[in-house]
Parts: sequence; C-alpha cells; structure tokens
Amino acid sequence: MRTIPQCLVIADDLTGGNATGVLLAKNGYKAHSVLSYEHSRENPSFMECDCLIITTDSRGLTQKEAYSRIKHAARVFSSPDVKLYSKRIDSTLRGNIGSETDAMLDSLGDDYVAICAPCFPSSGRTLVGGYLLVDGLPLHKTNIAIDPKTPVKVSDIAQIFQSQSKYKVSSLFLDDLMNGKHALAQKINSLADSGSRTIIIDCVTNEDLNLIADAVITSKRKVIAVDPGAFTATLARKIITPSARTERVKILAVVGSVNSNTRAQMEKLWLAQRPIANVFVETKKLLDSDEAREQEIERVSSEILELAKTNTVLTVTGDGIYPEKRIDFSQYSGHIEILTGRINTALAEIALRILLAEPSFRGLYASGGDVTQAVCEKFFASGLELRDEVLPLAAYGVFAGGEFDGLHVVTKGGSQGNSDAINLCVNYLKSKLYI
Repeated sequence: MRTIPQCLVIADDLTGGNATGVLLAKNGYKAHSVLSYEHSRENPSFMECDCLIITTDSRGLTQKEAYSRIKHAARVFSSPDVKLYSKRIDSTLRGNIGSETDAMLDSLGDDYVAICAPCFPSSGRTLVGGYLLVDGLPLHKTNIAIDPKTPVKVSDIAQIFQSQSKYKVSSLFLDDLMNGKHALAQKINSLADSGSRTIIIDCVTNEDLNLIADAVITSKRKVIAVDPGAFTATLARKIITPSARTERVKILAVVGSVNSNTRAQMEKLWLAQRPIANVFVETKKLLDSDEAREQEIERVSSEILELAKTNTVLTVTGDGIYPEKRIDFSQYSGHIEILTGRINTALAEIALRILLAEPSFRGLYASGGDVTQAVCEKFFASGLELRDEVLPLAAYGVFAGGEFDGLHVVTKGGSQGNSDAINLCVNYLKSKLYI
C-alpha cells in the first residue's frame, strides 16, 4: 500500500487547493485535501492517495510568514517517491506567489526549476506576452486591482514574481511555442543553465499546456509546476498512473484519406506524439486478390499489435497519402465506389482485429466519412452518441451498440483542418482517456 502520494500540491488557499484536487480527480486520481501536516498524521489514510493537496492558508500573510509555512510543508512531505510537485497559485496572482515558489525551490534543492504556466482556459485566464488576461482584459483592469485584502495592480506576471523572489525569473512567449516540444525544451534548459529558477511561459489554450508539459518531460529537468491547476493536471496525466489503473490505455488512428492535407497532418502527428508507431497499408494489395488482401490485413494487424507493447498511440495509414503510391483505378475492372469500398472495409477489418486482440485500445480516431462508415458497420455499431466538437468538422462521441459499445471515438474529414488537426484530435482523446 502506498504511504507517499505521487503528486504533492501545496496551496495557499483551501478553495483553490480543492479546485486543483478536483481537476486531478477528474483525471482518475485519488486526491485528498488536508489542512495541515497534523491532520494527515491524525488520519494516515490521507496519505494513501495519488495526489495530496496541503493548504497553508498563507495568501494573506506577510512574505516571510508565507515562505516559512510553505517551506515547512514541502520539507515534511517531500520524498523521492513524489513524481510531481506543484505550487498552486491564485488564478489572478493574488498572494505571495514569488516568495512561496522560492520556499519550495529552497526546500527541494538547487536542481529544481519552477515552471509557471498560469493559464486556465475554461476560466478565461490566459497569458500573452507575459501579461495575464482575465476574459480578455489585462488583470490590472479587473476588480482584482481593488481587492480589499490582496489587490493586484499590475498584469506583468514576471514583474510580480521578481518583486517577491530572490531568484532570477525569466519568460518564454508564444513564439517560443511555435517550433514544438523539442525546441521549447531546449529553451527551458538554456534558461535554467543560465541561472533562472522560475520560468514563466505564455499559454492560451489546453493545447499550449499539453505542449509545455511535453517540453518539460523532454527537458528531463526536475520541476515544480506553478499554476492555478490546469497545468498541474496536464503534467500529472502524462507522468503519473492512477493507483486504481495500472493498465496503459492506447489510441488507434485509422487513416485512409489520400488528401494532401492528410499527409501534412499525419507527419505532424508522428512528430508531436510520443510514444507513437505507424504501419503503412499497401493499398494496392487490398485490390490485387482475396489472398493478397487477407495477407496485408493480417500483416498490418500483427505489426500494430507487436508495436502496441511499447507505444501508446498507434496509427494505421493508407500509403496513398504519398502521390507515388496512389492507385490508378482505371487499371481495375469495377466501379470506383466498389474498389474504394474494398479498401475501406479492409481498414475497418484491421481496426476490428486489433481491438479484439488488445482491449487496452480505448480510443479510436477515424479519418474520412467512408472509413468511419466502414468501421461502424464492421463493429456492428448502431451509430455514435455525439458529445462534443473537438474542432470545426471534427466530432467526439462514443460508439452506441455493437462489439465496442462505449468506445471513445473522434471522426474528422480527411481534408479538414490545419496541419495540427489530427494531433489536436488525438490529444483530445488522450484528455478523455486520462493518458
């Protein structure tokens, strides 16, 4: 039985700490919120959780008093078994955010860096150019500026941190996020190597938080997540397995579209996701003969199942995304609808065999209406219970009826969206499956 949580959140306020705990609980973690070390000692079962949230009630204290409380809490609960430390700060930057972050850094050691990603998209909190916006307004233009207890009169978060912190504070902006997680990880490492202990990163959307989390993991730095909760929950989802679930959930993407946009989207997906593996379907073999068709279906299914042992996202892609591999249907007898139907049903059969053989596949991405139709029919599903729009012309839902009733699925037209569209769809499935 675990006696040390995998995630430790130290919050300056009870309601804020509870809000972060709820986000973690929604990700499948067992989260406990306690008021103090004494409360956890009185009830040891509080420690038998995935995520422990400690409240210090320090927002209205002096910087010195707040520092002392945070440092004590961090020292009491720090352990090599903790995979993620989080300093929960107010979503409008009230309180002693700089001095409390210093306290955690001092408690945990010189090899730790604080990564502050303070956006909370669902609450209208975004960070652009280092300025915190609340529903589009700079923070200092909101009623937080006249808060009777802890007013905040500036919107520049680095300025607030630096006014309270004894350490070097640096910022990364939206253009630093544009070249992917590896480039962002290099920037984080460069700043940390030059002495920055707190690094503030612009973020507007949940996709930005995903990218920052991936960059942090790629950087291999020991970090403290500093945020109102959304970044902590995102990072936890990527590095902590809930105690109630040891099975690694997987996602299968089945893509048969030959649209040129699909190629760009798949190449972006293969670069962005880790761990990921792809198997190309030689679509010509699906039309050559029944024997060749069966051999190709079996080959692709078997290769994916073998790759699933070490990968989370698996993609089955028709080789027609490359122009030189596209089939000249004029060389075949039969109507083009029959020929493309034969390809689509083969892709659906591949998906069926994979999911029947490996139950850890809980999410499916299907590209193109014809492929999705073939999958639904092959799975004997009566349809999809639609639940959300992932992005324009991309829908999320679950299968209704059939062999895989309740399976999470995202469908999108092959030509729709920019180069990051399929990656966003897969990340959306990950958020639903707590991967």
